[in-house]
Amino acid sequence: MKRILIRNANIVNEGKIMQGDLYIKEGLIFAVGGDLSGYEADTEIDGSGKYLLPGLIDDQVHFREPGLTHKAEIYTESKAAVAGGITSYMEMPNTVPQATTLELLEEKYELAAKKSLANYSFYLGATNDNIETIKKVDPQTVCGVKVFQGSSTGNMLVDNPDSLEQIFKHSPTIIATHSENDHIIKENLEKYKKEYGEDIPVRFHPKIRSWQACYDASKTVVDMARMYGSKLHVLHISTGEEVKLFDKDLPLAEKRITAEACVHHLWFSEEDYERKGNLIKWNPAIKTAKDREAILKGLLDGHIDVLATDHAPHTLEEKSKRYQSAPSGGPLVQHCLPALLEMYHKGLISLEQIVQKSSHNVAILFEIEKRGYLRPGYHADMVLVDLHDPWEVSRDNVLSKCGWSPFEGQTFRSKITHTIVSGHLAYANGTFHEERQGQRLKFSRNV
Repeated sequence: MKRILIRNANIVNEGKIMQGDLYIKEGLIFAVGGDLSGYEADTEIDGSGKYLLPGLIDDQVHFREPGLTHKAEIYTESKAAVAGGITSYMEMPNTVPQATTLELLEEKYELAAKKSLANYSFYLGATNDNIETIKKVDPQTVCGVKVFQGSSTGNMLVDNPDSLEQIFKHSPTIIATHSENDHIIKENLEKYKKEYGEDIPVRFHPKIRSWQACYDASKTVVDMARMYGSKLHVLHISTGEEVKLFDKDLPLAEKRITAEACVHHLWFSEEDYERKGNLIKWNPAIKTAKDREAILKGLLDGHIDVLATDHAPHTLEEKSKRYQSAPSGGPLVQHCLPALLEMYHKGLISLEQIVQKSSHNVAILFEIEKRGYLRPGYHADMVLVDLHDPWEVSRDNVLSKCGWSPFEGQTFRSKITHTIVSGHLAYANGTFHEERQGQRLKFSRNV
């Protein structure tokens, strides 16, 4: 592999920003900091005035392959992720067929090994009756087990209380939950159908998939995890009420129960349904500005541990349907980091906090082997950004296969210039170098 020397960058790592060089050899970080001009390099990158961050690790994406490749595929979405500074991702099981057996799960890994430009891992999907399969998951090679408590894309609903209890008692690895109470959602939907028939305005999405539905389901799994000592990770927190369910005082490495925030819940609010419509229809729903503020506060004070995207693309044709028929989700991997950097420019979050929540903490929480930091001996996953090179999101520069973005028309002040994946310069100033694929993530967990 090529030796890479990055010169004179502002290195953001482990709570500090320092100016210096970084040297990569044989896919690993060899040295960090100071003047490293004495090292021989095949490629030298001038980082003057730019900021070097560990690559983002996205613990929740939907890349739609196999079976739903009219929306997205591993190649296109990993390419968009790399352009967005995401060097590793963990992908969800609600594909076709659903990844609910170890054989189907391994087939996804085989696809990624041939097609993914970023590093990868895949969740096994939980069902009401696959507990014996869950027990066989290797915690060192699989990121986690995914439980859908609320009906969502793919409808992998675990709605049997006994099955849920068995999963929490016996899962050998992290249980990641989509926590919404399906019964409350159905009751709310019937109420609005009586009033609006089949033409419910999308602005009622956060009333149908309400804060009560989210809080009730999150509390259920938090209580169950406490009962059984399970390792629980609650995905995409969307309400201020849920934030209070999580402990902010314990060090992350000691937490058994953790939470994730997503960029769309930090950026949009219910006021945006008027102009964005179904393009910002997600499950769980984007809710009030007050919820958005509480999620950001919880992220910064330690109640919420990591940042992610819940990247879940659909075609514009699908999104153009009436509210009840339009699927939930949208593309985010390409624009997550630019959006977070825009929040930095607005004084809402620091660069060090972005790195902590989107790289360091994901590595700690999932116990990822030698990733998430700019440290000698670690895999060379990193992103170089120019904080002062404005650009506008348009359909012409969207890389996800679906061809649209909820950020269309947004001008971001910061641009990603280079992305390095496992020591390979995968992206440089708009050009992709696709001769190497990403690597399968490994986890340093006790079996």
